[in-house]
Amino acid sequence: MKSDEYTKKHWEEVYTGKSDEEVSWFEGKPSTSLDIIASLDLPKDSSIIDIGGGNSNLISHLLENGYNNLSILDISENALQRTKSKLGKSAAKVQWINSDILNFEPTQDFELWHDRATFHFFTREEDILKYIDILGRSLKTGAYFILATFSTTGPKRCSGLEITQYSPEKLKELFKVDFTLLESFEKIHKTPFKTEQNFIYNLFQKK
Repeated sequence: MKSDEYTKKHWEEVYTGKSDEEVSWFEGKPSTSLDIIASLDLPKDSSIIDIGGGNSNLISHLLENGYNNLSILDISENALQRTKSKLGKSAAKVQWINSDILNFEPTQDFELWHDRATFHFFTREEDILKYIDILGRSLKTGAYFILATFSTTGPKRCSGLEITQYSPEKLKELFKVDFTLLESFEKIHKTPFKTEQNFIYNLFQKK
C-alpha cells in the first residue's frame, strides 16, 4: 500500500470508529483560531480554506459570523460527511474538497489558509517542502496563513502516528522565502479526555 493510501485509510477508520469526543484534538469551539481570524478584520467575502478541517467546528462558527466564501479540505470523506451533517442546509454554502493536501491543486487564490494539527503529521522533508510549495501557490500576496502545530513541549505522537514538533524559530526558517512571521504563541489544549497538549499558534503573511 502506498503511503498516501495508508494515510487515507487511517483517517477514514478514525472518523468511522470514533466520535468527536473520542479524538484528542477536538474543540467544541475553536476560540483561539476564531480570535486570530477576527483580529485580521477580513471582509466577509474573503476566500478562506481550512486544511484538515473535515471534522472541525471552525467553518460552522465562521458561517455564523457572516463569512461566505469558505472551503474545507480533508483527506477523509467520512470527516467531511460528518461536518456536512452538522451544518445541514448550510453545507451548501461551503466548498468541500476531499483530497490529500499533498495532492491538492488550487483553482483559486485564497486570502486565508488555516491549518490546525495537519502540518505536524508530515515527518519527511519532501512532504514538508511539498506542503510549503502548495501553500505558496495557493495564497495571494498579502494573504494570511494560520498554523497551529504541537510545540517542542507537546506530544511526539498523535492518533498512533509520529509527528514533528515545532518552535517559532524552526517555523520562521521553514517559511521564510514566501512568508513573514507576524505572531507566535503557545497554547495549552485541554483534550476531551482532560489531558493537555501544548500547541504553538503562528500567524504568517504572504510576501
